Amino acid sequence: MARTAAIGIQDFGDLIQKNCFYVDKTSFIREWWERNDSVTLITRPRRFGKTLNMSMVEHFFSIQYAGRGDLFEGLSVWEDEKYRKIQGTYPVISLSFARVKEKDYKTAREKICEIITNLYIKISFIRDSEVLTDKDRDFFDKVSMDMRDSYATSALYQLSDYLHRYYGKKVIILLDEYDTPMQEAYVHGYWDDLAAFTRSMFNSAFKTNPYLERAIMTGITRVSRESIFSDLNNLKVVTTTSDEYAVSFGFTEREVFDALEEFGMGEEKEKVKKWYDGFVFGTYTDIYNPWSVLNFLDTEKYDTYWANTSANSLVGKLIREGDRRIKTDFEKLLKNEYIWRPIDEQIVYSQLDDNFDAVFSLLLAGGYLKALDYEREDCVGDSDEVKYKLALTNYEVRRMFGGMVRGWFAGAKADYNDFIKAMLEDDIDAMNDYMNRVALYTFSYFDTGNRPSGEEPERFYHGFVLGMIVELQGKYIITSNRESGFGRYDVMLEPKNREEGKAFILEFKVFNGRRESSLEDTVQEALCQIEEKQYEAALVKKGIPRGQICKYGFAFKGKKVLIGR
Repeated sequence: MARTAAIGIQDFGDLIQKNCFYVDKTSFIREWWERNDSVTLITRPRRFGKTLNMSMVEHFFSIQYAGRGDLFEGLSVWEDEKYRKIQGTYPVISLSFARVKEKDYKTAREKICEIITNLYIKISFIRDSEVLTDKDRDFFDKVSMDMRDSYATSALYQLSDYLHRYYGKKVIILLDEYDTPMQEAYVHGYWDDLAAFTRSMFNSAFKTNPYLERAIMTGITRVSRESIFSDLNNLKVVTTTSDEYAVSFGFTEREVFDALEEFGMGEEKEKVKKWYDGFVFGTYTDIYNPWSVLNFLDTEKYDTYWANTSANSLVGKLIREGDRRIKTDFEKLLKNEYIWRPIDEQIVYSQLDDNFDAVFSLLLAGGYLKALDYEREDCVGDSDEVKYKLALTNYEVRRMFGGMVRGWFAGAKADYNDFIKAMLEDDIDAMNDYMNRVALYTFSYFDTGNRPSGEEPERFYHGFVLGMIVELQGKYIITSNRESGFGRYDVMLEPKNREEGKAFILEFKVFNGRRESSLEDTVQEALCQIEEKQYEAALVKKGIPRGQICKYGFAFKGKKVLIGR
């Protein structure tokens, strides 16, 4: 009988005792312990088992679970006598920043202080023990949600000292989702304050802590060394491009296929592979998204489970407000193509608004993209640049981005759909009516704050092109900004079934008051460019009659649009 595919249980002991479905990842304990790294930072996409693995490590090492070897019986780590002897023998400090998702620095700091205060409450029995002095007890009592910075940033250090004195052994510190507050700080504009606070805390807990045996930190991103890790030269960083612990997070293909057999769904292997495979860690391929696999085992239905576990607000913001280059790259990605981009795994959040490549670094770290290959290019001096061949991770991720793009136009969905219908029917009057309604409703949605889309309307129409790709790629081959004839066109729609559909060329232009007196002039400029540059050459070469090629000029002035042919 198949075990229950329990959803949302992140406590290792609870999962094992209830005999829920579990893929044995206890070999991670052995691999990590034998590497002897002082502080290990492991980055993996969300919902990839980081929290469960941290709970597993806590249950294995913590004195709190002394004598609970029964939790590990039958699992990989328990086969080694050496590890049986160290189960439950270390004081462990375990904390998570997963809940720190605040909109301002004051509240975020309070939430972190609350988490630390709860750690002290759990070991309150130590306060009155003989191992603490009166000064220690004074510090103990000052730990609270509103404690001053000098206490808050050294609280984990002091807690390590107290536990070391009480148990006579150095401590293991486990910090899960360390970067959740960092992302919120970037989104809500209090990055500098939180970075300074966190840097001081991490330096005290992980660098200058003589009572530390070892530590693990997990997160989605590797925040740049300059931001919060400037003093931690003892940090071992393991990212998605590293081979270490590659199969410890996520499911391998063998593990997924065995699970499908256990649940009587062996015939679903290829479809599950299409939907949920595709993650690459280091040189290890065919890593599956565990959250989606578990949900599929539970419901026996295909859905974007992983994509729906988060609002994806940061990712959506960066792509929606991104410039032409970002949207053009996403055109390729949504069409199952790949792009080459340099990747810096040290995420610098302050660069995300202006650094084109930093956005793709974040998308790779977050699991939205996978690295298929890489190559090194010689640069000036002794350094070289590594470029990665990137593609969308799998079908689930592609569907997620399709839904995200549709969401950009959700408020004007009816008008948007009617515009597409009018264009396919060559109804120019209806096209103008519907496009102006869509533009009026959605233009500001593509603003970056300091560069309104009314001043840079290409932000809107490149987003509009992504929308057409999502809606029409089943019937049309859609390209943009490619060479054709003697120039460049903005968008070309080539029917996949040439006997049934027309082809379309769309040229976008912004009104220029120095050269044009009206939007009608701008439309004519766009139409003249289509003819002068012979944009239809590529379509005619493919055998599409000129009479089946519709040519439209789009003129933009602020949020007003005029379309002509």
